[in-house]
Amino acid sequence: MGYLHNGHLSLIEYSKKENDLTVVSIFVNPTQFSPTEDLSKYPRDIIRDSELLENAGVDLLFLPSNEEIYGSNFQTYVNVEKVTKILEGESRPHHFRGVSTVVNILFNIVQPQSAYFGQKDAQQLAVIKRMVSDLLLPVKIIGCPIIREQDGLAMSSRNVYLSKDERIDALALSRSIFKAKTMIESGETKVEKIISESVLEITSLASANLDYFRIVEATTFEEVFEIKKGNQYIVLVACKIGRTRLIDNCEIKI
Repeated sequence: MGYLHNGHLSLIEYSKKENDLTVVSIFVNPTQFSPTEDLSKYPRDIIRDSELLENAGVDLLFLPSNEEIYGSNFQTYVNVEKVTKILEGESRPHHFRGVSTVVNILFNIVQPQSAYFGQKDAQQLAVIKRMVSDLLLPVKIIGCPIIREQDGLAMSSRNVYLSKDERIDALALSRSIFKAKTMIESGETKVEKIISESVLEITSLASANLDYFRIVEATTFEEVFEIKKGNQYIVLVACKIGRTRLIDNCEIKI
């Protein structure tokens, strides 16, 4: 959705290594925002973004308007069922319908062989993989690692909303998920205990309003209550720091 940072640019690096032609779309998608969310305030700087993309060696920037994507009297949506009902789906009920619809439209227009998405939006990545699998779309979905600031904060276009003090408080998100990761790798199996101790990193802050902190099975995205060896998990957190809603996650293999 633009306002690019090094996390976005890392996706381009992966694409350029593996493909002859790299296309980047920038489109702030209105259908994935609720009426109470920050669509009008979402950061935009297309001149800066264009320069970054040119310097990164992108072959084509696709910059459609709302009218080009949705036309008039738009009525058709793509709705992925089960994986969209939890986590972000609980807090933002129409979000993933908008995501899956616009990604499907962009795939139909660009017709890529491969598409690269950041692991920071882990549930979004799971939704897109499910959609592509279910609809037999001829595109390979590739998840790429989270890119973090030196102090651990996951890169996000929304980080620009944070004040200096909020920026410091936002580090609690990464601390909380990595605390959970450490507990699991140290042998703790009770998810309730892992979560209750990990969220203290967040709930002790006056600026923080925790939305969710969950541990799910990595492939199905089903919530788990006990850690078992031989499985792969994702620890996910969503939290408002001040007025800014941030998400983060980490993968764990046992």
